[in-house]
Amino acid sequence: MIWPIIRRKVASGGESASSLGQVLGRVRPVAVASGHTSTGNEDGVVLDVIFCLRFLLHRYVVSFPEADFSIQRWSRSFSSDSGDLVDAVVPFMGESISDGTLATFLKKPGDYVGIDEPIAQIETDKVTIDVASPEAGLIKEFVAKEGDTVEPGTKIAVISKSSEPDTHVAPSEKTPSKPAPEPAPAEKKVDKQISKEEIPLPKEAPKERPKVPSPQPSRTSATEPQLPPKERERRVPMTRLRKRVATRLKDSQNTFALLTTFNEVDMTNLMKLRSDYKEAFVEKHGVKLGLMSGFVKAAVSGLQNQPIINAVIDGDDIIYRDYIDISIAVGTPKGLVVPVIRNAEKMNFAEIEKDINTLAKKANDGSISIDEMAGGSFTISNGGVYGSLISTPIINPPQSAILGMHSIVSRPMVVGKEILPRPMMYIALTYDHRLIDGREAVFFLRRIKDVVEDPRRLLLDI
Repeated sequence: MIWPIIRRKVASGGESASSLGQVLGRVRPVAVASGHTSTGNEDGVVLDVIFCLRFLLHRYVVSFPEADFSIQRWSRSFSSDSGDLVDAVVPFMGESISDGTLATFLKKPGDYVGIDEPIAQIETDKVTIDVASPEAGLIKEFVAKEGDTVEPGTKIAVISKSSEPDTHVAPSEKTPSKPAPEPAPAEKKVDKQISKEEIPLPKEAPKERPKVPSPQPSRTSATEPQLPPKERERRVPMTRLRKRVATRLKDSQNTFALLTTFNEVDMTNLMKLRSDYKEAFVEKHGVKLGLMSGFVKAAVSGLQNQPIINAVIDGDDIIYRDYIDISIAVGTPKGLVVPVIRNAEKMNFAEIEKDINTLAKKANDGSISIDEMAGGSFTISNGGVYGSLISTPIINPPQSAILGMHSIVSRPMVVGKEILPRPMMYIALTYDHRLIDGREAVFFLRRIKDVVEDPRRLLLDI
């Protein structure tokens, strides 16, 4: 069998005899101690094959059984033939993202980078993704350019693993210093004594003649050609995020039968609730109590009362969602993003506020992930933070409705038999009229109004 052949190979010597002998000396006694011998039966054949495989692994791969078989993600680096150079490639960006734009390089050739240190940024339709260095080393070159469209796995840089950071100044070659020049003797400083007669006397300045006034410049004729005006326009390419937003909004207009209905809400009681408990709320939960959590809770109540608004058309079917994922529109310097609060129907005020706070911070600093923006069954957009009085928001596909909040304005309102100033807000619901009737839309807005004006209804479920 294979075992005697290997024994003869070891006895006769050879290039791999030493290594093979060491392996057999370590693994064969283990098998014997376990009661297994290579006697020509099936068990012996299996053991002989195992011993050979272990030798091959030991000789050409890694030591066994101490080896650590780690599998790298395909989007990580790939070694070149030399073994010193590795490629930094575009990582996997999400199931719904097939490519992106190489927005900017964060490093330059010759820079030393650590492992997983970002070297470039990829701008996609939804988020900005960092390309990290797979190994610590020196950036040899960039093989892609800013503005290129890249796909997952595309090589953008080559990194040398063997290069070390330049942490010290190389000693300069010693060169013999030139001796300081000898001071010139006194007789060399002054070639000769200059007599007083040889010193030139200053000439008298000529007397100035009276200036003749120059003629006034003639005024420019209206018929003379004028210089071209400075450029008053500039053209810049749209970012991928802006193009994606534009496409989705236009698709929304082309797909849905959009209709908007309005109502107004007296914010007195919700603002009083916030004012009365804001300090205790922060002390217990570590987050501020805002108005958005009140509207999220009101929207959840309205969607539970009118489930058709949480549904969506799919071909010839209507899909009713038995969960409520609220999308919150957040304006960022790079564009509009819509992170999602999952299972809002199961959350209290504090949990909603914490989620909103965390997602808003991630959206503004660009660290929000695609998963945190995926899905959503209903959207709330608060244009009031920018001073919007009233608007008609556009549906976020594939949802069927969107609630628009607006600025709070003190207006005279009839309360009982008196006219009193009240903090009022207009609210708007844009919905797909193919699926949602006006009656259901009005009932939904009415529920929002009732809950916001009297938050105690949430406690009593009325």
